[in-house]
Amino acid sequence: MTTAPDLPDILSREFAEDPYPAYGVMRGSAPLIWHKATQSYILSRYEDVERVFKDREGQFTTDNYGWQIEPVHGKTILQLSGREHAVRRALVAPAFRGRDLQDKFLPVIEANARELIDGFRESGRADIVADFATRFPVNVIADMLGLDKGDHERFHRWYTSVIAFLGNLAGDPEVTAAGERTRVEFAEYMLPIIRHRRDNLGDDLLSALCAAEVDGVRMSDEDIKAFCSLLLAAGGETTDKAIASIFANLLVNPDQLEAVRADRSLIDRAFAETLRFTPPVHMIMRQSAVDVEVSGGTIPAGKTVTCLIGAANRDPERYAEPDRFNIFRDDLTTTSAFSAAADHLAFALGRHFCVGALLARAEVEIGVNQLLDAMPDLRLDDDFRPAEQGVFTRGPQSLPVRFTVA
Repeated sequence: MTTAPDLPDILSREFAEDPYPAYGVMRGSAPLIWHKATQSYILSRYEDVERVFKDREGQFTTDNYGWQIEPVHGKTILQLSGREHAVRRALVAPAFRGRDLQDKFLPVIEANARELIDGFRESGRADIVADFATRFPVNVIADMLGLDKGDHERFHRWYTSVIAFLGNLAGDPEVTAAGERTRVEFAEYMLPIIRHRRDNLGDDLLSALCAAEVDGVRMSDEDIKAFCSLLLAAGGETTDKAIASIFANLLVNPDQLEAVRADRSLIDRAFAETLRFTPPVHMIMRQSAVDVEVSGGTIPAGKTVTCLIGAANRDPERYAEPDRFNIFRDDLTTTSAFSAAADHLAFALGRHFCVGALLARAEVEIGVNQLLDAMPDLRLDDDFRPAEQGVFTRGPQSLPVRFTVA
């Protein structure tokens, strides 16, 4: 095992600007690092991160979420295990797959994409991040829950604060305080709505959560509030960055952009490859339940384990030419890329696989299709080169484009 001072530091400015060279050093010479500043063991190889996520032997838990996410969300489904987790997942999962997703929520996604694009489709220029990606998933989730989209600015501020809290690896006290304030503010906003919705059920997701029952178990107001908080933060931030990154990757690979424009069935491939190449979430933490042998040494029981998704997804032991964006690669299975059988790690794996993966896929497919329709000769603004920002989550902060009005 190597100690962090001998390696690129995940808290350094150089790492934040471009973590991929550091990922290569870690995978090659230090697959297990004790990082004193974050008090965690860092894993970077695909085989190790996959093992942690799948956890077939009960060696890793989400107990660390008690301090990592509970202060901003309350206790969520992510912290549960065993039967308690299975029942809670059964309560929320139906809304994110099958008929509910197809019949109830695809029209919501389509309408929200169209409404945002109408704001710039006649202008010949747009910023895909500011004008579309940062607003689209939050608006969709608000509509799905039956909340007032007029509160978008509050929702965006809240989820930005939550994501900053989760990525506060350096322990900035102001970021911590802002995240904890968000939990109080969101509860004050959401709990009265939940109580009212219980007595006035409709056809929205919040009503479905209020009415759902599995084996005699129903979700409490606090359960629902915590899930909605998690949905806004995780669903907003990740889909926002995924859409921005898809276009960034395609725009700097114009041959692949042209292929997707000509054959829209390739959108799934572009999304799957983006999740591998530039995942929205670069690290997820777990906690070791027992001493565990991994590449490079032993993780003692009871320790925080930082799994570097961004590093594992570019492991040359798993993918050919991993630092090349290629929607036509044959070592990434698109048909399973949005399920727990995925062979990239961006949605995690196993029992804690992202419950909203199919919702994200639907949002991306519809959003990318409508954007390509509205911007038939989409191109980057003069001399602009896309650049990612972020450490915990990562993506372009701006993506100005020009196009001929369709």
